Amino acid sequence: MTSGDLAGTGPSTRTRPSAGIVDCALYREGERVPGTWTPGEALARARLDGGFVWVGLFEPTQDQLADLAVEVGISQLARQGGMPRPGLRGHRDLISARLATVRHIANESPTTASEIVETGGITAFLAAEVIITIRHRDITGLGVLRRELEATPDRLAQGPAAVLHAVIAKAVDDYLAVTAAFERDIDHIEALVFAPRSPVGAEHMYLMKREIVELHRAIAPLVAPLRALAESPNSLVPQQVRSRLRDVDGQLTSVTERIAEYDDVLTTLLNATLAKVALQQNGDMRKITAWAAVIAVPTMVVGVYGMNFEHMPELHWTYGYPIAIAVVLFSSFVLHRVFRRNRWL
Repeated sequence: MTSGDLAGTGPSTRTRPSAGIVDCALYREGERVPGTWTPGEALARARLDGGFVWVGLFEPTQDQLADLAVEVGISQLARQGGMPRPGLRGHRDLISARLATVRHIANESPTTASEIVETGGITAFLAAEVIITIRHRDITGLGVLRRELEATPDRLAQGPAAVLHAVIAKAVDDYLAVTAAFERDIDHIEALVFAPRSPVGAEHMYLMKREIVELHRAIAPLVAPLRALAESPNSLVPQQVRSRLRDVDGQLTSVTERIAEYDDVLTTLLNATLAKVALQQNGDMRKITAWAAVIAVPTMVVGVYGMNFEHMPELHWTYGYPIAIAVVLFSSFVLHRVFRRNRWL
């Protein structure tokens, strides 16, 4: 009896992959086996003839996850729901990875941005003959990644761990791209902060600080567990894959260091912005005070001569009015020159 004679082990022509599944493929020796498979059928064939199954899902419901958990025998799937918290756990028969995906939002200027980094998530479950990837939000598509891997059968021939490495490497590449874009935004903001009459306010600094903190929360929890996975022997992860994971770990460490540097730079720029705002407010107050002093002279003179007493000095002088006007103008001019010399105006 051949393997095709076994019920449920061949590609189904009557059924399609379960709802919520974007793609379900069976790979043998790095090549995709033709046919449309359900996860259960593909996994049964992989266990019989060798190979592994890659099931990709996009925002499945809890019921769909529960059905898939029964079909592939991974009970943790049933407890998976919503956006994942970043982390990575390795066990003898199962590795689960929860990755935050990020994408930089292009804005005309950081000063007009309301959001700089958009986040999503990918959850991956790696077992002996199967890897399941679950995308949350349409931030990082895995279709292109799947086609790239299928174009390099040597990588897929190393098993489902090669897919896990590719998914993690893709996420880290996105982290690198976002941090590079952040660097350009920070350079632009830095130039504006120290420019005359800068449009940058403290709220722009707080926005960038908030986005940096969000990026740090997405990346930092992965550093230690990824290093442990790359350095500790595991039957699910071949030596070649662990070697490549060490390279990814180096990139991830570099990203976290750059984020820490950006946070320090933004703190400095925030302090400079607050100091500049305070300096501008002090300058405005000096100008207001100076103009108030200039205006006080005519106000005092007009106030005195506006009391309408009958017996007031110089009230009946022929040249009293022009002399009073001249005194007001001269006093105001002198005060104005004094304040200009002291750079209050």
